[in-house]
Amino acid sequence: MPALRTVQPSAAWRWAALLGFALITPVALPAGGGDRRAPELRRRTAGDPLLSTRTVALRVAPEQRAPALQQLDAGEPLRVVRSWRARSGQRWLQVQATDRRGWLAAS
Repeated sequence: MPALRTVQPSAAWRWAALLGFALITPVALPAGGGDRRAPELRRRTAGDPLLSTRTVALRVAPEQRAPALQQLDAGEPLRVVRSWRARSGQRWLQVQATDRRGWLAAS
């Protein structure tokens, strides 16, 4: 019967440290290795459409009491035509939706 080989304690710690490092290190690294470049920033240009973040009413005039033309769903693209500030200090945007133009209260 062959004699069993005993592993010295210092060698066992080295193997445990090596295996632990090999198992944990890839989680901390991004896929494909690190990227040293700064990420490119994309800025919105004047011609880019805005997207509504919630359902809002497109109004006939820049007043809360004005009748609504239609409801705009969240995510619908809008193009700002002009901005207007009421005497009360509330800011309104005249926007062009897909087929209509109307006013939205800016928040």
